[in-house]
Amino acid sequence: MTVQPLKTSTHLLFWGGALSLFIATIFLFKSAMLPFVLGIAVAYLLNPVVNKLGEIGFARKPATIMILSGFLILIAVFVSTLTPILHREILELAQDLPGYFEKGKALITPLTEYIEYYLGQTGQESLTEVLKNNSSSAAGIATLTLKKIAAGGQALVDMVSVLVFMPIVAYFMMVEWPAITKWVHELMPRHSEGVIMKLLKEIDQKLSGFVRGQISVAVMLGIGYALALSIAGLKYGFLIGLGAGFLSVIPMVGSAVGLVVSVAVAWFQSGDMIFVLIIAGIFIAGQIIEGNFLTPKLVGDSVGLHPLWVFFALLAGGSLLGILGMFLAVPLAAVIGVLLSYAIYRYKQSPYYKDPDIAPKINKPKAKAAKKTVKKKKAPAKKKA
Repeated sequence: MTVQPLKTSTHLLFWGGALSLFIATIFLFKSAMLPFVLGIAVAYLLNPVVNKLGEIGFARKPATIMILSGFLILIAVFVSTLTPILHREILELAQDLPGYFEKGKALITPLTEYIEYYLGQTGQESLTEVLKNNSSSAAGIATLTLKKIAAGGQALVDMVSVLVFMPIVAYFMMVEWPAITKWVHELMPRHSEGVIMKLLKEIDQKLSGFVRGQISVAVMLGIGYALALSIAGLKYGFLIGLGAGFLSVIPMVGSAVGLVVSVAVAWFQSGDMIFVLIIAGIFIAGQIIEGNFLTPKLVGDSVGLHPLWVFFALLAGGSLLGILGMFLAVPLAAVIGVLLSYAIYRYKQSPYYKDPDIAPKINKPKAKAAKKTVKKKKAPAKKKA
């Protein structure tokens, strides 16, 4: 019995339904999905190490327990070490922020007076008065926000659901990874198996490059910036350094934000240009090290995700689903990027793009011009002497 090929509309209906089911599942269970998403991410991150141990003779379950336990202990030590420092610096920044607002207002007062002089008085409240009347409320809001961030950071560490369920999900995913991948492979439509495997391989290359490469770079930069700024004597240097490293998952963004914030804090702190230049030099050195050593060694050319695309995906995911959306943003950005590239490739191969009514006329070879025969003139006969 021969199987009839499916129509394009059937393909679109099938994959559209699968996508709709996936989106509906995320929105329906978003409050319970964070431990599962984190567990799957940890399993994806550590699975290559478990595979390497399996190649040298370790059984999968003992290898999983050993690697996962070491990873969780490392994370626990890292968080327990950093949390008190960050909490102290956030509270210190909240106390100093009103003074920074006053210094900032004093710096821009000449500029506002200059603008008022050329614009003229309109009978409304001047810019200087607006700043004076609202600086205290702005400082109060910023202080309250920073205190909530400090409390929220501690609460995030104490999230029972993540602490309990994430390791369990990661363990079972790592143990059952070969069986899960085999099950997914068997579910693939036979007529599209080759194309789907090719697309999945490209997605895996982009994700592995980002997760195991760019995040490693961001962690190293964050620790390096935090230590260097603290040793240099910058207030809140540890907080600014870790923040710059966290934002470095988007290339250039973390270093740019960290440079601006740290230079501003250095100026408010001392007013000494030498100190400001030292702080700026730390970020310039970090960019040199990242561009010449860390990124080529850890990331290479395997990411293929444009920084603006990653930035948009993180913002969109955060606005739609909060923290869960930010964790899902990069994998979905990689999937969408690969699928769009494939769709554009198929579009350029389609008759709609090539326009079969016009293409033959354009590609039709021109008729060779007939060669003109040139008659040779006879040489004049020589006269006899």
